[in-house]
Amino acid sequence: MRRTRLPALTTALAVTAAALIAPALAPTVAVAAAKTPKVLVIGIDGLLFDKIAPADAPTLDSLIASGSSSKTALYAPPFAPTLSGPGWATLATGTWPDKHRVLSNSWGTSTNLATYPDFLTRAEQARPALSTFAAATWDPLVNDSAGKAIFSSAVDARANGANDTDTTNQTVARLRDVGPDASFVVLDDVDAAGHNCGAATTCYLDAIAATDKRVKQFVDTVRARSNYPNEDWTFLVSADHGHTDAGGHGGNSTPERSSFIIRSGPGTTPGTPAVAPKNVDVAPTVLSLLGVAIPAALDGRVLGTATGDPFDGLVGSLQARVDETGIPASVRGWTKTTPAGWTIDNSAMGTGGVTEWRGWSFATDEFWTRTEAGQSRESNVRARGVFAVADSDEWSDKATSGTYTSALTSPAVSVAGKSTLKVGFSSHYRKEGNETATVTVSFDGGAARTALTYTGDAIAKIESLSIAVPAGAQSAKITWRLANGANNWYWAVDAPTFTTS
Repeated sequence: MRRTRLPALTTALAVTAAALIAPALAPTVAVAAAKTPKVLVIGIDGLLFDKIAPADAPTLDSLIASGSSSKTALYAPPFAPTLSGPGWATLATGTWPDKHRVLSNSWGTSTNLATYPDFLTRAEQARPALSTFAAATWDPLVNDSAGKAIFSSAVDARANGANDTDTTNQTVARLRDVGPDASFVVLDDVDAAGHNCGAATTCYLDAIAATDKRVKQFVDTVRARSNYPNEDWTFLVSADHGHTDAGGHGGNSTPERSSFIIRSGPGTTPGTPAVAPKNVDVAPTVLSLLGVAIPAALDGRVLGTATGDPFDGLVGSLQARVDETGIPASVRGWTKTTPAGWTIDNSAMGTGGVTEWRGWSFATDEFWTRTEAGQSRESNVRARGVFAVADSDEWSDKATSGTYTSALTSPAVSVAGKSTLKVGFSSHYRKEGNETATVTVSFDGGAARTALTYTGDAIAKIESLSIAVPAGAQSAKITWRLANGANNWYWAVDAPTFTTS
């Protein structure tokens, strides 16, 4: 009898053991090994995004089709010229020229690159074990003998090619043999064609086609890596500036200010984003992909980050020109529609003037900067998407009576039980004459209290106002008021935030 019961007992013990062991083994079986994130940033000097489709550029076309892509807008003089030095420094550091201070193509050591280093240097500082690589045909990007290189000696390897063929060959070898965690490579031939032939030529399109073949070499090399199945590669493509049809850049025309960002790889939302990114977004995106904390000093944000700006929700309300006949009819870039809860008070506004700018409006960079180039509207770099504009200068381009006086007021902000209200926004203001620009706060519908008054220009600023909340106050409304204007410049405001403590 005992012999006949032993198999049953053995079976029971085996089942019990398996039940005990299975939970311990389950996580090991269920969790797949994480892939290693890797990033390749490709810079194409002087490339206009709109010229990619007409060119024979199947690789760039494929990256666009498989990922996200958008045209972007740069600054213009006097903020900074549309040259390679400022352009590449902006992309590399994730900051605008007023921070990194690369303001020409011959900057030497008179910059803030030590304070605002390139993204590869930041990656090395945060995670020294990462492998980094930078290559360029243009010496100042990677060659310290030509001045203070934008990509510092902290980068594991830097290659200064004699020409685009040499730069490509060195980059292919590095991608193949090392497969750096983060790489940056810049090719120059498209820019050379722009200077030699102009951007409206077959010569320029041919240079794009030739450069596309080099980009294909990079992509093919990455995908042929033996360890590629265990790697997650993101490709980012951008430019430092655009070109005029006749050839050249450095000024404030729309083509010269043009750049773009293409992204293809894991986590990319395909298509064209509703709110265009900025070139300063490349650096924080690379750092994020590498698991490196993004410093607060950077001006950019990770590509694809949802915007919390209430003004950006007006994208679908944008209209074509009415009185601004110098703006192409195809550009839909202004509206008088306000976000929910926001109001515009034009009760003290003069009559007549340009329709688009009679009182506070909401506009895009593409629309607003086309009203009149060279008046520093292009310096409004810290705004993006849709922003609020009070422009007495443009309003006065048609016959008016009275002065420009208009107020933009926020929805009610709860301050119940709080002692401090903080108001943040980007601000771009030029002052002239008797015009005044103020920010005021009203608690529970009471008298307005002045929180900020501009007595001079405030170019591309980020404002952070700390306002004491009266005891017992329940709500507050914030008002931006431009008053007594008469052909006296403008004020642009974006991304308002309200926090309490």
